[in-house]
Amino acid sequence: MTQSEPIFRLEGVTHKYGDLTALDGIDFVAEDNSYIALLGPSGSGKTCLLRVIAGFEKPDTGRIWFQGRDITDLPAHERGIGFVFQNFALFPHLTIFENVAFGLRNGALKISAAEITDRVSSAIEMVGLSGMEDRSPDQISGGQKQRVALARSLVLQPKLVLLDEPLGALDANLRERMQTELRAIRERLDVTFLHVTGSETEALAMGDQVAVLDKGQIVQYGTPEAIYDSPALSDVALFLNRFNLFDGRLDGAIFEGPFGATPVSSVRANTSDVYAIRYDRTRIFDADVVDLPGPALPVRYLASEYLGSSIVFLFETEDRKTVEVDHHLSLGEPRDLTVGEKYTLSWDPAQAIVFGKETAR
Repeated sequence: MTQSEPIFRLEGVTHKYGDLTALDGIDFVAEDNSYIALLGPSGSGKTCLLRVIAGFEKPDTGRIWFQGRDITDLPAHERGIGFVFQNFALFPHLTIFENVAFGLRNGALKISAAEITDRVSSAIEMVGLSGMEDRSPDQISGGQKQRVALARSLVLQPKLVLLDEPLGALDANLRERMQTELRAIRERLDVTFLHVTGSETEALAMGDQVAVLDKGQIVQYGTPEAIYDSPALSDVALFLNRFNLFDGRLDGAIFEGPFGATPVSSVRANTSDVYAIRYDRTRIFDADVVDLPGPALPVRYLASEYLGSSIVFLFETEDRKTVEVDHHLSLGEPRDLTVGEKYTLSWDPAQAIVFGKETAR
């Protein structure tokens, strides 16, 4: 995707609920014609940010720009931004056709009946629901309801669509299929999707860009590859659920942790000293092996989990912390391990990421 003009921009956006700061001075620029995943834990401010952009809530401070104009004070129905609610928010007494047509029939602009029919039929066809126009919401599945909610937004021809955890209510198989369909629909329409999710797997799979939100601030923004390979903070690494994280003490170029003292070549600013190594970059050795690629972490084997394409091995350290090793089956069959036996985990120290509070000063 080539770099393009921003579709929307946030400048110092802050929003509070009493003493709780939900959004804390957010500055953000979103590229046009892109799929942006907004990832964050529960309570990080994800849904609040969508509601502020949509116009359902007004920021206490800051400005919101959309397609080059300041829309901070515009009501939601005049912004030209689509919104797909987490619970779909379909009208149970209306047919699928009338649910999709609702915004056209009740908008500020008068639209002819013929154009409404054409646009609604086109939107329903786009989301794969042709032939279901006369059904009511209680006659279709959860995945189909999600498509109706999307069609109702797309029929208004917005340049920006906000999706509030749109896949959260779907089962695993349907969720994966809808991920593919959402991306295909967005690319066909050349619009920008801002997709909120609490699932790191979903965010990394769907976003052209991923914004990580934590405690009301966007703490990292980049490609899925950059987020996955190079988290900016230990909290981002923790939320990605792909790293073993070890607390310790950083003293100059030496990190002291449960694996002993190990030299480090670079450190990222953080609020505490943390050593991170990815699950799939951690290797298993017998306890008595001394020729190791890096630090030696004594562990006891607990169990394994088969995930189809990989196996996750669970271990316990001497201070009773659970750590994981991810073995991808494309690399061959994993070694046999004995529950309760002691092993040593090690890794190439060049592949570790070290976060330090001294660097943050």
